[in-house]
Amino acid sequence: MSSNVRFVVKHGGRLHGRIRVPGDKSISHRSIMLGAIAEGTTEVTGFLEGADSLATLQAFRDMGVPIEGPDNGHVVIHGVGLRGLKAPGKPLDMGNSGTAMRLMAGILAGQAFESELIGDASLSKRPMKRVTDPLGQMGAHIETAPGGTPPLHIHPVGEALHGIDYTLPMASAQVKSAILLAGLYAQGETCVTEPAPTRDHTERMLRGFGYEVHTEKLDAMRTRICLKGGGTLRGTRIDVPSDISSAAFFMVGAAIAEDADLVIEHVGINPTRTGVIDILKLMGADITLENEQTVGGEPVADIRVRSSQLKGIEIPPELVPLAIDEFPVLFVAAAVAEGTTVLRGAEELRVKESDRIQVMADALHTLGVDAEPTEDGMIIRGGKPFQPQQGVIDSHHDHRISMASAIAALRAPSNVVIDDCANVATSFPTFVELVRQAGLDIEVQHD
Repeated sequence: MSSNVRFVVKHGGRLHGRIRVPGDKSISHRSIMLGAIAEGTTEVTGFLEGADSLATLQAFRDMGVPIEGPDNGHVVIHGVGLRGLKAPGKPLDMGNSGTAMRLMAGILAGQAFESELIGDASLSKRPMKRVTDPLGQMGAHIETAPGGTPPLHIHPVGEALHGIDYTLPMASAQVKSAILLAGLYAQGETCVTEPAPTRDHTERMLRGFGYEVHTEKLDAMRTRICLKGGGTLRGTRIDVPSDISSAAFFMVGAAIAEDADLVIEHVGINPTRTGVIDILKLMGADITLENEQTVGGEPVADIRVRSSQLKGIEIPPELVPLAIDEFPVLFVAAAVAEGTTVLRGAEELRVKESDRIQVMADALHTLGVDAEPTEDGMIIRGGKPFQPQQGVIDSHHDHRISMASAIAALRAPSNVVIDDCANVATSFPTFVELVRQAGLDIEVQHD
C-alpha cells in the first residue's frame, strides 16, 4: 500500500513572473502511438514525462518498438509500420490513463495477436463500452469486465476490420480517436460524426504523419471525419506544446489572486481546447495571448493573465466539451466570482478519474462555498469569502482535484490541506515546483 501524499498549502499568495508548464498530455500520448506504427523514425521534443505518457511509451516497447529516451522531453521512436507490432508477453498497464486505454483499444483491435489492457483501481472503474461497442461493429472482439469496465481482453482479428460510419452518442475525443485509429486497420472508409466539437489532435497528427484525413463541417456543431484504411504513416518531427489543461490552474490562479501578473509560455491554443480561455474571459478575466505562432501543425502562444474581478455566468453549452478537463479549477474560479455560475451538460465529469462533480462540490463545501451538484453539472453561488469547515479535502486520487484545491488556497483565510495527491505525477510532475516558483507556498507531506 503506497503512502498518502498530502498537500498543505499556505493561504494567500500572488502569482507573478514567467513559467512554462510541461508538454501536452494528449499530444504526448498520440506522438508515441503514431510514431510507433509509422514507417521510419519520429523525433519528439517537449514530451510529457508523466506517469500516464510513460505508460503508453512502455506499452509500445513491450510490443517490440525501439524507443530512445525520454531525455529531457526528447524521444526518438523507430517505427515498425502498421503491421509491425509484436504480441506483448504480458498485459499492457495503462496506469491511470483513460486516454491511453481507449486509444490503444483502437490500435490493438486490428492486430493479429491477442492483448490485454489493464489499469489502476481508478481506471478499472471507468466505462469502456462507449469504445468497445463501435469497435465491435468494425469486427473487433473485445471482452470487458462485467459492467463494461477494464480490463480489456482484445482477441486477434481473423480478417481485417471493416470501416463503419458511426455517429457518436455524445461528444468524446477519446472515442472518436479510437475509431479512427482502428480505421487505419480497416477495409474501406471509416467515418465518425461528432455532435459537438472535441479536441482534434488525432486528425491533425495523422495529417502530420502524411495520412489523408477528410473533415467536413455538417452544421454549426456537427463535424464528420473520414479516413481510408491500409495507408502508410511516415515518421516525422513533433514539438509538443505546453499543456493548456496544466496551464489552466495558473490561469485561474492569476485571475483570482491579488496583484497577479503571470505569463505562461508556449501553450497549445488548439481551438478545440481553448474553452477554458473563453469561459474565463466571459467571467471577466484579464487574459491576453502573446507571441502567437504555429509549431508542428498546432497553434501556440504565451498566455498573460492578470488579477481581475470575476463574475458568475451560465456556461454556454458549446464550450462544455472544449473545457471538459478544466472544470475542477473553473469551479474554483466560480467560487470566487461575484454571483452565480451554472454548468449544465457536463455529465461526462461523473466518469473521469473521479466523479468530478461530486468530489469538487465536496471540496468546495470544505472551503465553505455554496456549491450545489446537479446530475450534469453544478450551481455555484460565489463571491463570498471562503469560510473553511473542519477537515481536509479528499482528492479521491484525482490529480485535477488536488491541483484545483491547491489553487483555491490563494483566496482562503487559512491553510488548505488536501489528501491523496500522489496522482498529480500522472499529468503534471513539476506542479509543486512551478506553483512555488510562481508564488504559492505549498508543502508536500508523506504519511
